[in-house]
Amino acid sequence: MTEVEVAEITAMGMKSIGAALAVGLTGIASGIGEMSIGAAAVGAVAEKKDMFGLALIFTVLPETIVIFGLVVALLILFS
Repeated sequence: MTEVEVAEITAMGMKSIGAALAVGLTGIASGIGEMSIGAAAVGAVAEKKDMFGLALIFTVLPETIVIFGLVVALLILFS
């Protein structure tokens, strides 16, 4: 293998690690955030049924972080 081939393989490996970190860390952060929000949402809905829509919105909000992480990972891999 030449030095150029090794450099290309190393660059692709670093891109893959960066993309994996982007999706993995945002997934973990979203799970941690959703853990406390989900528990509070269930409690709020149990107390007052009218809170379901608002609780659902608050539960879904942390998931947008994962979507941003996925977009960043795709930008890393395909640029």
